[in-house]
Amino acid sequence: MTNFYEAIKKRRSYYGISSEAVVSDERILEVVNEAVKYTPSSFNSQSARVVVLLGENHSKLWNITTETLRKKVAAENFESTEQKMNAFGSGYGTVLFFEDKEVIKSLQEQFPSYEANFPIWSQHSSGMLQYVIWTALEIEGFGASLQHYNPLIDEQVKKEWNIPASWDLIAQMPFGKPTAEPGEKEFKPLEERVKVFK
Repeated sequence: MTNFYEAIKKRRSYYGISSEAVVSDERILEVVNEAVKYTPSSFNSQSARVVVLLGENHSKLWNITTETLRKKVAAENFESTEQKMNAFGSGYGTVLFFEDKEVIKSLQEQFPSYEANFPIWSQHSSGMLQYVIWTALEIEGFGASLQHYNPLIDEQVKKEWNIPASWDLIAQMPFGKPTAEPGEKEFKPLEERVKVFK
């Protein structure tokens, strides 16, 4: 099994993905459930909400996104956008990440001295969950990337999948079997990024 540090190194943005199954749908759900259950949140708020779209539902999301962007992007510039949407849509599935505003509002009411912080902490927790699921999918053999077509698609997504009004869409993670490796990644010197005081 891949150890923690190897998984961190291997987790990259994969844009070339296919719809070929890598593991069972049950295993995908198990991975997502474990991540949602064990990723930390401020005050143990557990405000994260996740929707997993597979098969036709996955394709439908990227069709919705394509048609939404078609209305926003100039026709002469749309070809590259459409190619990108087709690439995401050619994957196996998509994980939608949400945060429940009702949970955050409740915490703001219970702890008014931290009121301004709870939306920020909610985003922190969501970021951790995105990373955990992304890395877990990598371990299972999937390639994934993180996308942000919200708020443009929010209304249609909520309508299509009957998502509660209090759920805020944060990000979309298309995943599939990798068909192309990501390019080389450059790293800035760690001496510029990490300070140690003993």
